[in-house]
Amino acid sequence: MRIVSVGQVVFATVLVAFGVIGLVQGDFTAPWVPVAEDLPGRALLVYVCAAILVATGAGLLLRRGASAAAGVLLASLLLWTLVFRVREIVKAPGEFGSWDGCAELLVSVAAAWALYAQLAARPRFATGATGVRIARTLYGLAMIPFGLAHYIYPNETITLIPDYVPAHRAVAYLTGTAFLAAGVAIVTGVWARLAAALSVVQIGLFTILVWIPRLIEGSLSEFQRTEFAVSIALTAAGWVVADSYRSVRARG
Repeated sequence: MRIVSVGQVVFATVLVAFGVIGLVQGDFTAPWVPVAEDLPGRALLVYVCAAILVATGAGLLLRRGASAAAGVLLASLLLWTLVFRVREIVKAPGEFGSWDGCAELLVSVAAAWALYAQLAARPRFATGATGVRIARTLYGLAMIPFGLAHYIYPNETITLIPDYVPAHRAVAYLTGTAFLAAGVAIVTGVWARLAAALSVVQIGLFTILVWIPRLIEGSLSEFQRTEFAVSIALTAAGWVVADSYRSVRARG
């Protein structure tokens, strides 16, 4: 089995799980969401995207299939980004939600690119150290909208903070600032490894402290269940990027 990091295993497992859920429920899951209900051919596309997650996730755990799986996943996510997320930004550049949605998908793109760059058996376009740098830059850029969201929507963020945490507004701004600082650090390469690791910890803690207790309580709305899934995907994908700083090939 060709495994370059623990993050690869976690990410691959999440891909398979979400793919299976998509096949069973007949609906989009992370990282594809959200998708308009009136999209032509939506029903067929649901199963195509779910199958891609299952196939590429399983492929990332196979000795001979990991590189090809990473390449297919990367191509699929890049195409999805251009067709759906970039299109939304072009149509409504002043809508912050378009940028934030694109940033969420970019994290998965970054993870797929980092794995493809490290797993490629032969030198190809944007593989090796160059590919990993691209992946890290995309991940760092994605942190910027995450941080800005805490300043643009502070009240929405505050409502998600558990009651036992003091100074909700200060915490909301602090976490937003942490995302912004992480993004700048990763893009510039200054304390990038630490910033990437801490950003994953922050996303993971949000998943554990905010979404899981609400899931146990049964108080998650349909929208919040989607956000919970997205948070899991972000944690797993971010883990891959953070692990890339420990890869011998990435340093080369």
